[in-house]
Amino acid sequence: MKILFIGIGKMGLPMAQHLAAKGHTVKVIDQDLERIKIGIKNGLIEATSTRDDYLWADYIFSSLPNDEAFLIVADQVEQYAQDKSIYIDTSTISLSASQKVANKLKQKNIPYLRVAVSGNNHMAEAAMLTILASGDKNIYERVFPLLASWGPKQYYLGEQEQARLMKLVVNLLIAQTSAMLAEALTLGRLGNLDWSDMWQVLSNSAVGSPIIKAKSEQLGSSLETRDFSPTFTVHQMLKDLTLIKDAATDLAAPIVQTTMTYHWLQQVIEDGEGDLDYATVIRLLERRAHLATDLN
Repeated sequence: MKILFIGIGKMGLPMAQHLAAKGHTVKVIDQDLERIKIGIKNGLIEATSTRDDYLWADYIFSSLPNDEAFLIVADQVEQYAQDKSIYIDTSTISLSASQKVANKLKQKNIPYLRVAVSGNNHMAEAAMLTILASGDKNIYERVFPLLASWGPKQYYLGEQEQARLMKLVVNLLIAQTSAMLAEALTLGRLGNLDWSDMWQVLSNSAVGSPIIKAKSEQLGSSLETRDFSPTFTVHQMLKDLTLIKDAATDLAAPIVQTTMTYHWLQQVIEDGEGDLDYATVIRLLERRAHLATDLN
């Protein structure tokens, strides 16, 4: 198959590489020339002419940082792609932007599949992402073998924006898990519970979800060695919470706890820690409790 992949950042690059590893010809577009160089070293081909590459492709994939970038690429799909092409977007974007594009591409008879991916860049590299898809079911079934190269768990959720919304539901729970950990661990430290003991109990108790176990591996060995290098930054999580707040407003959904977490992450950024892992919200509550946060 001939695939054009637009946006080869931390998630897009390994996803494009997995497609190439299955024997497909994958051309890539990215504003960052260093990402292009890395892609070429790993079997990808640099696209040379936007119009010609869109016309060439059987499948057009995109992995983009925000609504603005998504709408620009979608306009190019509308202008240049043939109706034989299928457009698959994997970005975390607003429901409204996605629906706007769906309406435009429908008029041009260009099939459009929303594919949200759940997992971080390490999971993308290991082909262990969870795939959430919505759009025309026949198109999903046609694209399924390509999506299967990214991970073993796939869910088709409906004809419209269900995949976008499901991704926001998942990320709401991830953000709230970090907020719950911040409160619980701060409470425990104030009562002289050992840091590593708390993580061991949490990881092996009824609340020991995969995300808690992953954070335990990252942060739980000792206070002196905990690592807040980013798997997903505070800035990235705040962007997703903004999308969640917008969706909640549109759907009249009460998200009081999530709104508080949103304000906590804003404060983390004001404190100069926006490029750290989103779990650094733990340190925000520790500071408020007058606990030491940097012990190494």
